[in-house]
Amino acid sequence: MTARPLPVRPRFAAVGVRALGAMVLAMVLASCSLLNGEDRSQEAATAKADPSIVASAPEGLEEFYSQEVVWEPCENEFQCAGVTVPMDYGNPDGETIQIAALRAPSTGKKTGSLLVNPGGPGASGYDFVKDAAGTHFSQAVRDSYDLVGFDPRGVKRSAPVTCMTDAERDAARAKIYDLETDAGLAEVLADNKATAAQCEEQTGPVLGNIDTVSSAKDVDVLRAVVNDPKLNYLGYSYGTFLGSTYASLFPDNVGRMVLDGALDPSISNEELTSGQARAFEKAIRAYVASCQGQDGCPLSGNVDSGVQQIRDLIAAVQQTPRTAKDGRVVNATMFVSGLITPLYNDQSWPALTQALEAAMTGDVSLMLRLADLGADRSSNGTYTSNSTFAFNAINCLDYPMESDTAAMRAEQQRLMQDSPTFGYFFAYGGTNCVDWPYQSVRTPSPVEYDGGSPIVVIGTTGDPATPVEWASSLRKQLGNAALLTWEGEGHTAYGRSNSCIEDAVDSYLVSGQVPADNTVC
Repeated sequence: MTARPLPVRPRFAAVGVRALGAMVLAMVLASCSLLNGEDRSQEAATAKADPSIVASAPEGLEEFYSQEVVWEPCENEFQCAGVTVPMDYGNPDGETIQIAALRAPSTGKKTGSLLVNPGGPGASGYDFVKDAAGTHFSQAVRDSYDLVGFDPRGVKRSAPVTCMTDAERDAARAKIYDLETDAGLAEVLADNKATAAQCEEQTGPVLGNIDTVSSAKDVDVLRAVVNDPKLNYLGYSYGTFLGSTYASLFPDNVGRMVLDGALDPSISNEELTSGQARAFEKAIRAYVASCQGQDGCPLSGNVDSGVQQIRDLIAAVQQTPRTAKDGRVVNATMFVSGLITPLYNDQSWPALTQALEAAMTGDVSLMLRLADLGADRSSNGTYTSNSTFAFNAINCLDYPMESDTAAMRAEQQRLMQDSPTFGYFFAYGGTNCVDWPYQSVRTPSPVEYDGGSPIVVIGTTGDPATPVEWASSLRKQLGNAALLTWEGEGHTAYGRSNSCIEDAVDSYLVSGQVPADNTVC
């Protein structure tokens, strides 16, 4: 089994800055070992800047592009480094921050580095490469590239967004709001305002500089300090947005770029939420159909009746929250988070069946465990990442959000039509940013790319988090690109799909062979 990239997360406004899910399930995480080739991880290496790369640095950023980076042994089998970048690219002589990076050295004849972003926003590329280097990538890719995972600014080890203690996060997730009432909406707005103030106080001024454009500029510094004249890049989910943003800013620096689980940069936050709501409704129906075709499925009748049984269960928890075996109260938002988390990977559907079966008999403990996995909460009560807070902080900068009460209530009605099962829980996303200390810095628009290197875009027909239509749209916007489509269920394709996708991507990354446009696997 392979580790999974992080998704673009649905907006759950009902618990403030709450955002769904991390790795799909613990059972799909593999402990990885770099068993092939020479182990060079225990050798410290200093990357001295290539003068020709430094010469092409943007004006005023030469010192960042020319920095010498020391890669120290770390995490048993890897090399780690901190890369210095400006906190604010508009003021490069001001404060700086460090981007944490982890490198898995190539196991053969190295041709370059492959930078990897697993999504979010808020996912740790450092952790993804650490956990997945030995299982997620083919031997040919491992031979050809140093795999470089990094935590984007605001994420985990790189000037992280910091807001709450673990106990405060538990309390926030457990809160119950009735957003259809004025009093409930006022309460969530007050709580979100207080959380925003905590984030601003504990994080500092970098909180206003963790937008995707700034992260894309960091990626170019990373490209330079690993001495690659062109960026080779694999981005999943939100990582496709980071990648397409990079391509628009540095078209001449694009090398081999794979964007899997594509996000459409031209759509608004409200259009993104609506698209996800429809896609998750499609995914729950696919799950129910699969479940009902197997022995022991707790959902009876046809697909419509099976989905209705899930809706009835959600409504029952919404009416009367349940208590799990560990004594924690499970509200409807937490319950729905548990339902949605396994939909990111059809290999996790059996776990959802077990959780549903238990919940239908009154035990919500397994559903809570799924929700905790999605929230990066360990069984001992500690949270292993800041992805919830980074997700919200980055989105508040990247997207203007509708926060007018009447507009949000109208959006709720549309979302409930888009997704009768989940739409209610996707509504009121604008409450997360209305009192955020920094205004959005971006207006959604089509990406423009005029570079000479073709980009590979991948979509999955049953993707619940980045609907397949977004991949087609991104491919058209990029122009010089090829579209691969996997006929499968779950979020993203490369590393978990079939040989058709795997071989096409590997051939492109290793030998530069661009797959035929509109290939369906």
